[in-house]
Amino acid sequence: DSKATVSVLNCAPWTPSHTQQTNTMGFLDADMLYPSAKDQKNAHKRKRLVQGPKSHFLDVRCESCSQVTVVFSHASTVVVCASCSSVLAQPAGGKARITAGCSFRAKAE
Repeated sequence: DSKATVSVLNCAPWTPSHTQQTNTMGFLDADMLYPSAKDQKNAHKRKRLVQGPKSHFLDVRCESCSQVTVVFSHASTVVVCASCSSVLAQPAGGKARITAGCSFRAKAE
């Protein structure tokens, strides 16, 4: 018994890595009232302090005719240019995939 106890006492204590939250006297070290902006951006839309969607509208400029078309970021149908009928965006499961060569920007709220 004494040999087993000695071997356990000689082991190095467990120390958490810097990415894990440690528990000190029953409280988390992470500040729950003031989370970082990075954590809030990556959080689910209903788990943030202020709930809001991650979707938005985009101004997409056609590469052939330079006409600007408004496209929803999570479009579920193929979006074509009104003047030249070229494909601007295709659905890709969640977000729409903008066609290569088309420039875009998020619309101001």
